[in-house]
Parts: sequence; structure tokens; C-alpha cells
Amino acid sequence: MKIKYLLFDCDNTLVQSEDVASEICCELINEVLEKRDVAIRFSPEDLISEFVGLNFRRILVTLQQQLGFELSEGELKAYNAIQEDRVVANIEAKIQPCPGVTETLAGLHQSDDFILAVASSSSLRRIRTCLRVTGLIKYFDGDKIFSASDSLSAPSSKPDPGVYLHALEKLGAQAGECLTVEDSMSGVGAAVGAKLKCLGYVGSTHTLGQRTEMARQLLDAGCIDIMWHWGSYSEHLSTVQSQDSDEPGRVKQPQGTN
Repeated sequence: MKIKYLLFDCDNTLVQSEDVASEICCELINEVLEKRDVAIRFSPEDLISEFVGLNFRRILVTLQQQLGFELSEGELKAYNAIQEDRVVANIEAKIQPCPGVTETLAGLHQSDDFILAVASSSSLRRIRTCLRVTGLIKYFDGDKIFSASDSLSAPSSKPDPGVYLHALEKLGAQAGECLTVEDSMSGVGAAVGAKLKCLGYVGSTHTLGQRTEMARQLLDAGCIDIMWHWGSYSEHLSTVQSQDSDEPGRVKQPQGTN
């Protein structure tokens, strides 16, 4: 089936936002833990390594289960609103697009061969702020940005495939017509759960060793291949279009990467 719909995760896939957001999330999570007399504290690096791909609400729910404290639904909503306000302000000041993504999206948008959409665990407000500040929003129509936090009847987060299933319904697309890009295990889990072909992106992972390890993990999770830089997206897309195989790709270390 010909690829017609190109879907993209947002955080650390289209924009370099995880470091920007984790500073704020870490600060607020530690405030919550202090108020609940929980001794453990997190660093931004801890959050990225342990909870990458999860939205703030899901992180709080997970921590309640792991650390044995409770937040009411009202408290969850209040903390989520505080986090979003702080993160959006930080994004406005610091966010950057992932290297090479602007040129790639411009070419895809200009070709008129594909429909481009975003499917993220983040809130619509955060997604749109990321895309607006980085200049990427012009490549996505307003009704083709989907949020697991806001677009569904009940808030969710990847690896739940709900946001992808919702996107397919709204786009009128079949899974076989779609290719998506994800940078995290939770994101790949959501894509696989929705039966989408998924390209793993490791360009936002910090060191070559980390990128190589993440590439292997993403392939094991169900990605069809790994993209190290947005400059190779068109090549990967052509390969997917010319092949009818569910076999995962191999981790190919790019030359000159450090």
C-alpha cells in the first residue's frame, strides 16, 4: 500500500524540547515529592532516562504507584496546568528545531504527495508552541495536530496507541498508508500498537554510544529502520515505499558522527 500520510512525534523528534521541558518538570516533581514527604529527588537526566516519551500527567501517575503517595484528580489537573505554563515559557525562550528537519519538512510539504501530521503525548498548547516558535507549524494544517493529552475523550499517553488510532480516524487513513517517526520506546510502542510502520530517530540522543544503544532498542521495539539525521529521511521514505516487508532494519552507524 502506497505511503500517503507522514506522521511525526514532536518532542525530540521535530524539536529539541526534552532538555528544555525536563528542567521544569524536574523542579515541579521534586516540589510534589517534598510536599508528600517522599525522600527521593530527581535530576533532569533521571527524568529523561526513566520517563522519556511520557507526558507529565503520566509521570506523576507512575510515580504515585512507584513511591506510594496519592494525588487527587484535582491536584493532578492543577500540577499539570502549572507544569504546562512553566514549560511553555521555557520553550518560548529556548526551543530549537532538530537539525535538518526544517529543510526536510519544507520539501515534503512542497511536493503535495503527502499529508503531514503530528501525533504527540504532549498538550496541544505545548505542541503548537513548539511548532510555532521553531517555524514548523506552517507545514501542518491546524486539524492535523493530535495530542494524547487533549485530542482524546480521556487523557492518555504513549505507549497507549490511542493518539495514533485517533489520528487515523480523523485523517481517514489506513495504517498501511502511514509512516511515522518516533524517538522513544513509548512512542514506538504506540506506533506498533496502532500497526503503523515506524522509523526510529536517534539524532537527539546525546552521545554516539547512547545513539547506538537507543537505535538497537528501537529496532527491538518494532521500528523498521533507524534515522540518524533528518537529511536521510527522504532516502528512508523511498526505501519504505519500494519495499513490502515487515522485517526490521539494521543499525547503520553514520560516518563522521560523534
